[in-house]
Amino acid sequence: MESMIRDIKLAPSGHDKIAWVKNFMPVMRAVDEEFSKTKPFAGIRMVITLHLEAKTAYMAEVFAHAGAEVAITGSNPLSTQDDVAAALVEDGIKVFAWHGCTEEEYFTFINRALDTKPMLLIDDGGDLVHTLHTSRRELLPGVYGGSEETTTGVHRLHGLAKEGKLAFPMIAANDAYCKYLFDNRYGTGQSTWEGIMRATNLVIAGKNVVIAGYGWCGKGGAMRARGLGANVIITEVDPIKAIEAVFDGFRVMPMDEAAKIGDIFLTLTGDKDVIRGRHFKSMKNGAMMANAGHFDCEINIPELAGLSVSRRTVKPNIEEFVQADGRKLYLLAEGRLVNLAAGDGHPAEIMDLSFGVQFFSALHLLQHHAELKNEVYLMPEEINTKLANIKLAALGVKIDELTPEQRRYLNLE
Repeated sequence: MESMIRDIKLAPSGHDKIAWVKNFMPVMRAVDEEFSKTKPFAGIRMVITLHLEAKTAYMAEVFAHAGAEVAITGSNPLSTQDDVAAALVEDGIKVFAWHGCTEEEYFTFINRALDTKPMLLIDDGGDLVHTLHTSRRELLPGVYGGSEETTTGVHRLHGLAKEGKLAFPMIAANDAYCKYLFDNRYGTGQSTWEGIMRATNLVIAGKNVVIAGYGWCGKGGAMRARGLGANVIITEVDPIKAIEAVFDGFRVMPMDEAAKIGDIFLTLTGDKDVIRGRHFKSMKNGAMMANAGHFDCEINIPELAGLSVSRRTVKPNIEEFVQADGRKLYLLAEGRLVNLAAGDGHPAEIMDLSFGVQFFSALHLLQHHAELKNEVYLMPEEINTKLANIKLAALGVKIDELTPEQRRYLNLE
């Protein structure tokens, strides 16, 4: 089966990008060194649907070195880097993705990858699993299980499981400590603002920044906005998270109020219609909106377009929507993941941990799928500890160990 990419001639720069991030991913290097020798995934067909950039590519290569037959697609039309896709093809991995694909092409890529009849899956957002449970059900008997990278995808999995429709075990990789404590908070926090600043080239200090959602991604976005000198406002629907935001020193108010004073709006909820028609009507001239949730539905773009008298791209990754009263509102990266559409995504050191979670989740499914039920599982805690120890060793950080007496006192022995 032939790969579907833009241009194989782009491969050299893709190889350079992969080589660069490899320098900063010691966990994955350690995994690669160990499992390229034992090859536990020999004979196993895998489909990976993730943001197809250099860090993801390195993970795909590690799986291939461990024996897997890997096919990979992009999980977002604007996050695929065509040179990285070409480099993977040169390295013998099947790739079905290109930057800026249409919705039809996006699902064509998923189906072409599924034609390889996968036994293990890594999903990002839930479209791969959804396709298997709808139009590709003939493949379900051959699937051992999979893992999910995002909060949005985990919500979709729990919905399937609650209805009794989940057809194979899934590990909520997103919910592993070594994933969300670092990826969602520090990764999203840094990469989101990198994308916004790269797109706008404007100062953040002194601006009113409205963060929609105070989950782990929202915490990261708020933390970095405050570090850049912004006046940070949080909107929430969860009273406990709202109290947490107050105790963390942020202003908390409904979006109806925040819409009137915000300069930059950032959605990180995993829900839809977080910013919609009535909010656009009260926004200040020059207000900018960006999204870091998985799907492009957190900002209601059809309602924004319907209220506008004109719409145009004023610079890469910035659209201007002129309102009837002359106000100009700006949407970044088409409302898609701004950190990947307008940037390079999370730092390599962060994704090192996240992809370590993915590797060991896949290994756990390979070894235990026969005894697992069709439910959503957390990654075993001992894997979190193993990953953290590898990372600390790579950083040159040592920690204390409990004495035998202390372990007995805590009932650990």
